[in-house]
Amino acid sequence: MEQQTLQPGFWDDADTAKRVQKELGKLQDLIEGWEGRWALLEEADLLLEMAAEEEDYDTEHEVAASLPDMETTLEVAELECMFSGEHDTSNAIISIHAGAGGTEAQDWVGILLRMYLRWAEAKGFKADILDILAGDEAGTKSVTFIIKGRFAYGYMRSELGIHRLVRISPFDASGRRHTSFASVMVMPELDDTIDVDIDEKDLRVDTYRASGSGGQHVNKTDSAIRITHIPSGVVVQCQNERSQHRNRDMAMKMLASRLYELEKEKQAEQQAGLHGDKKDISWGSQIRSYVLQPYRLIKDHRTEVEMGNVDAVLDGNLDMFIKAYLLWAK
Repeated sequence: MEQQTLQPGFWDDADTAKRVQKELGKLQDLIEGWEGRWALLEEADLLLEMAAEEEDYDTEHEVAASLPDMETTLEVAELECMFSGEHDTSNAIISIHAGAGGTEAQDWVGILLRMYLRWAEAKGFKADILDILAGDEAGTKSVTFIIKGRFAYGYMRSELGIHRLVRISPFDASGRRHTSFASVMVMPELDDTIDVDIDEKDLRVDTYRASGSGGQHVNKTDSAIRITHIPSGVVVQCQNERSQHRNRDMAMKMLASRLYELEKEKQAEQQAGLHGDKKDISWGSQIRSYVLQPYRLIKDHRTEVEMGNVDAVLDGNLDMFIKAYLLWAK
């Protein structure tokens, strides 16, 4: 592929050139990661051999201390071997919507948002909130955000579906147990190699005043954008950027990703002969349950993986569920 990029006329076909460069970048990252891990292993092996010959216990302890980090990088490499989807290396656009449960469900959206942001932070990914709609009394009705990083979509596609929470409600003066639901939608951010044909005549574009953080400018100008794709009924919103132009660009990216996913779902349903009935955001359709009362347990209903350390998971420790999902999906 490197030789191909050096050929005269390589850029004559821009679309093909972009695809080749994208694939080349993936392969280079793979090779550099492998070579880096191999170098660390060889260095540790050499140090251990020298320490054994010289009975240098301090160096032995140094080698032992390096092993957990090496194991972690190896686990990451094993996970990345499971990413074979077309868009697994892409950034991920995630939308969370409150379902059955009223104020409780809206609070649950906020808890899930924090969980994903903490997970992204631990992975070294960058996360930006694109649009957020506050709840009537507390919490969040809906939120859309983007996680930027290598394999962000590959990781996050495990979260697509309905998430169920069972707990003693902090909003119930009687201290009763409540069940809440939220839906998580995950889409890849499409790059320039994917062309989604969107006719401007099919769009209704509305501007409105942004809410939330962002300084005086946000609250004084109609910089936020809402785009409705009339044929499909898909609605996307963005208010993160300070300018209307940049919010529109991001909203169009979100719309392209959503329409692309809808078309893929439609094709999959046709191939499988499905009716495509969409599940409600309610009981019986959840992919994962988070039970805080009367016992404490998080269970993924697809993989049957369970974890009793609820606080760690809600603080962003999702890797066990993600890895199990990738193995299950494979």
